[in-house]
Amino acid sequence: MTGRAKTSHQFRIGDSGSMPELDDLSIDLVVTSPPYPMIQMWDDQFSGSDPEIGKALEKNNGAKAFERMHRCLDPVWAEAYRILRPGGIAAINIGDATRTVNGQFQLFANHARIIAAFLSAGFNQLPTIIWRKPTNAPNKFMGSGMLPPGAYVTLEHEYILIFRKGQKREFNEADKSIRRQSAYFWEERNAWFSDVWFDLRGASQKDGNRPGLKRTGAFPLDLPLRLIHMFSIQGDTVVDPFLGSGTTMIAAMCAARNSIGYEIDEDLRSGILEKISNVPAISHQLTDDRLKAHRDFIEDRRRSRGDFKYINRPHGFHVMTKQEEELQLLMVRNVQYHSTSKFTIEYEGFKQLEPGDAPMKPDGDPSDITQKRPPKGRQMKLF
Repeated sequence: MTGRAKTSHQFRIGDSGSMPELDDLSIDLVVTSPPYPMIQMWDDQFSGSDPEIGKALEKNNGAKAFERMHRCLDPVWAEAYRILRPGGIAAINIGDATRTVNGQFQLFANHARIIAAFLSAGFNQLPTIIWRKPTNAPNKFMGSGMLPPGAYVTLEHEYILIFRKGQKREFNEADKSIRRQSAYFWEERNAWFSDVWFDLRGASQKDGNRPGLKRTGAFPLDLPLRLIHMFSIQGDTVVDPFLGSGTTMIAAMCAARNSIGYEIDEDLRSGILEKISNVPAISHQLTDDRLKAHRDFIEDRRRSRGDFKYINRPHGFHVMTKQEEELQLLMVRNVQYHSTSKFTIEYEGFKQLEPGDAPMKPDGDPSDITQKRPPKGRQMKLF
């Protein structure tokens, strides 16, 4: 996938418990964060799907409400298994819930219940990532403060559960070439494939496009972006069954993957469209930041370890391993709107650099680009 490559993206309003538009074995990656059972902001949505949930909450039957909420999610996980290709990956961001029910404060282990559902659907579980969310709260402990034993541990992490359908994915010769182009940097691998992520800040949870709901439950863009780079190749198709504010779709666009998102709330469409209009600028900024981080790594490593053995062929910068030699970065050139639900993204590559060349620039005439470039002073600089 090189040059003026394109990807396709679809936004669907509907319940992802049934996705008949998607063929069996047609999807490469599922990345999502569902509504969290037993978190109060999602009570009305779950109760709208199953009135018995509202009745259980009114009667302070937390165990019944918890189980029935998860039964609303179970069909989505079964659909994920149906649509994923052999070797396809599902990555689910979920947090546990704490809640006082009938005067009793307790934990509701959402991650454990979702693991059970995925195993029942036929998935194999892979190692889990703990997303350790930063907090500056001075009064982080709940309960009786310094007096034992009535204080409670505060939840400051969420889970990213990773599942695979069957054995490791196999690649034909054409896909092997794209796989090499889709490589990530050595230093990114070391950070991304750690089982604890400390360096992701939570996303803003305010959304003026959702009357009556002050928080969206959105995750930060870097979360799906990492997962998409880790578990798919350029040109793959990513599905988010709970699209929400559209973060997974934006990440797929920036990563040169196709995407399909399902969302039951029509009111979110305008916010998603606004984000998509900014994708070229977002893509340029992400690439700028990624290349700056790699440049800093190379400079630090060279000072302590000396020169590098390998050079990335498409871009001309040094890399740690032979597997990074074909790594190719693509940036969004423009967005084509076919409707308010279907979009095509066009990409541009980079000119090859030789060591010592001037900073690279995107191919093509900048006057052709219909979307906004990064502001002056934020141009990409390489090494």
